[in-house]
Amino acid sequence: MTWVLIALLVVPLVGALVVAFLRKDDKKAKLVALAFSLVELVLAVLLWTAYKPDGDRIQLAAGVDWIPAFGVRLSFGIDGIALVMIAVIALLIPLVIGAGWTEKLPAGRSQGGYLALILVQEAVTVAVFAATDVFLFYVLFEVMLIPMYFLIGGYGGARRQYAAVKFFLYSFLGGLIMLASAIGAYAMASDELGKGTFDWATLVKVVSDADATTQTWLFLGFFLAFAIKAPLVPFHTWLPDAAAEAPIGVTVIVVGILDKVGTFGMLRYLLPMFPTASKNLAPLVLVLAVAGVLYGSLLATGQRDMKRFLAYVSIAHFGFIALGIFSFTSQAGVGSVSYMLNHSISTGMLILVIGMVIARGGSSLISDYGGMSKVAPVLAGMLLLSGLTTLSLPGTNSFVSEFLVLIGSFPTQPVYTILATVGMVLAALYVLWLYQRIMTGPLRGDALLGAAAGPGAVGDPEKKTTIGDLSKREIAVLAPLVVIVLALGFFPQPVLDVITPTVGATLTEVGVTDPVSVQEGK
Repeated sequence: MTWVLIALLVVPLVGALVVAFLRKDDKKAKLVALAFSLVELVLAVLLWTAYKPDGDRIQLAAGVDWIPAFGVRLSFGIDGIALVMIAVIALLIPLVIGAGWTEKLPAGRSQGGYLALILVQEAVTVAVFAATDVFLFYVLFEVMLIPMYFLIGGYGGARRQYAAVKFFLYSFLGGLIMLASAIGAYAMASDELGKGTFDWATLVKVVSDADATTQTWLFLGFFLAFAIKAPLVPFHTWLPDAAAEAPIGVTVIVVGILDKVGTFGMLRYLLPMFPTASKNLAPLVLVLAVAGVLYGSLLATGQRDMKRFLAYVSIAHFGFIALGIFSFTSQAGVGSVSYMLNHSISTGMLILVIGMVIARGGSSLISDYGGMSKVAPVLAGMLLLSGLTTLSLPGTNSFVSEFLVLIGSFPTQPVYTILATVGMVLAALYVLWLYQRIMTGPLRGDALLGAAAGPGAVGDPEKKTTIGDLSKREIAVLAPLVVIVLALGFFPQPVLDVITPTVGATLTEVGVTDPVSVQEGK
């Protein structure tokens, strides 16, 4: 079944090439892009069925020599963590395409170019999660910035160029520092084995035996790149600008997919390759994680712009993920990985729903809305559900993840865990506040009443008569997410069964004693 993984890498690229030639026919471009994204989803389902949780750490591996002189290979494979992330990518991309079916692009931009970039982004991001060569991972880590730069800079809002450049420079700089550490690991392998290699499994064996000082310096190079991508405070400042200026569909990709490369890298590279440094520097990471939870939650509460609100909510959530990773317990680790998956689903749904609100009102300012439930009750219900799963209400998918992170982190990190729980209280505050401001009370706000006053106002006196509820297309886009939110809220075990062996193998490589097993916590 190795061909399935290869097909997952190739199909979006072929789709992007075909769609790029349909720049003059927007309708056909959208249909073809959606078709290729659905094929990718089917392939992801096949990949899931082919993966054996009780099998080897890296499965469905395939590769060829790329730069033999330096031991670099085009090598790919998956573990349980990569599998769930590839699956959620394949799920979200067709929903992004469907949600943006009637979206108006900036003047002079075609749907063909826009959708081709989205498909290229999908292919490169899948490849990042599947790469098993460290140099290849670095190359893909940097390459995936290119389509996203053009998606933000070419199709975003008024300050799109600033946001795109800031996004690119932050991530590119982090990647260069990671490259320096990767070269250091290569040099260690060359001294130890007589020849250099970038093979992940080999470097884990070689670098993990290095002295604490060497591990610390190499760890910091990788960590900075992942902390920027994640994003952890204080390396987060690119995200609010990118989220505010990007089109809604691109915001889903940035927040729901690209950011996970950072936390994935912590699990795949930091912990196994630098176990001593990971344990020694864990207090530093935990401080940043809890700071992110509190900082993101507080700033989300005070936001006036819905899209910037989404960015700060995600910063808070990534603090929980990092807390679970560096608590070094099975429950917390499994919780973090499932949090990565469920955050993509929950926040992706919230972004899409807010995008539907903005599409109706023409403004992203919260103050331009009020009482919208009177004219769009189903949309109001979707905003409430997506908000409740974002704050981890029991019975929704995110609750399982957050519960595992907190209950798994407490035995080893009680102080940080208690501080992080404050973020749960703040989450209820900012989610319910957002819903109340937009949906409850009398019909009000410039976006709904059409009073052309203030930035983002619609300026159409008849706007209040044209605000409608969800269309059949929009319901079709949100329905799969609703089903998954509820299904994983009550039946998370199929996902946990895939994640748990990989997390257990990672903890074994770090060499920590797990005080609480996942089996005991079931």
